[in-house]
Amino acid sequence: MALAAAVAVAAAAGCSSAGEDKAATPAAAPATAAVAPPAAAPAGTVTPAGPVAALLAEPATGRVAVLDADRVTLRLLDPAATPARTLTLPAPATTLAAGAPGQLLATAGRQLVRVDTATGELRSTPLDGEARAAARRADGTVAVGLAGGRVVILTADGQVAQTISDLPAIDALAAAGDAVAVLDRAQTSVTQLDLGAGAPGLALRAGLGATHLASDHFGRLLVTDTAGGALLVYTADPLVLHQYFPVGSSPYAIAYDQRSETVWVTLTASNEVAGFDLSTGIPEEVGRFATVRQPDTLTIDERTGDMFVGSATGDGLQRIGADERKRGQ
Repeated sequence: MALAAAVAVAAAAGCSSAGEDKAATPAAAPATAAVAPPAAAPAGTVTPAGPVAALLAEPATGRVAVLDADRVTLRLLDPAATPARTLTLPAPATTLAAGAPGQLLATAGRQLVRVDTATGELRSTPLDGEARAAARRADGTVAVGLAGGRVVILTADGQVAQTISDLPAIDALAAAGDAVAVLDRAQTSVTQLDLGAGAPGLALRAGLGATHLASDHFGRLLVTDTAGGALLVYTADPLVLHQYFPVGSSPYAIAYDQRSETVWVTLTASNEVAGFDLSTGIPEEVGRFATVRQPDTLTIDERTGDMFVGSATGDGLQRIGADERKRGQ
């Protein structure tokens, strides 16, 4: 099903104290992953791991960063070496994001931490608020969402180049081409930033309860509507909802496979991961695989196409190879 437009979210926000998100009236309680049933036999291979809070395959090297449930222990898995390198972040991290080649970004307390995946070196940039999410832009700048409804644009050396205020809660950020978009789970909305004006731009409702936001190399924004059981696809600049596809089973984590031009989402109510081809204008399911229990995190190695799924209940880290997914399709 394709949609050409969506209802704009009313720009209403109340007062807030410093360090807190804007007190806009939420559309509903923020959506969460479904409580997964016991898992069937997962596809691929599973290695032992405790509960996984966040997962990211660094695009340039393929090293997989695994954030443990304490959110300060970060393990770097190198496909070519063992054992894993274990790092301790300076504060609990909310999200992981790709940084410059060979580097990943962690939003940890009142700082943005740049992690060198080869050496394990940590470099922190102090911020004037609690960091919630980050996204690296094509020009090398980094957008960081802060508590209190602000996004700061940082230069490569960590200087603040721009600040956009008056946003509601910021739960995820994505950079799509020159555009930057913000996901607010409580409002279940996506807002594009008007960087030219230094202000929030158009905001659209995102289903019944959106939880995750990603982008692809075509400049599209990809959203999981967990409460509504759907995959939403937007174009940015201008922000328009172009595709709505029911997938059921509480879709949650999302990742884009650039090699096959397929978006993958985890289905937490059924312990599955499903892939959708977006090239025809109507999402077409091209693969579905059994996962570890509670598949709340997902990442794809851009170099190989291998997929990694993390269990939030400590049932392991799953790897589904690109060749195996191709056979499954």
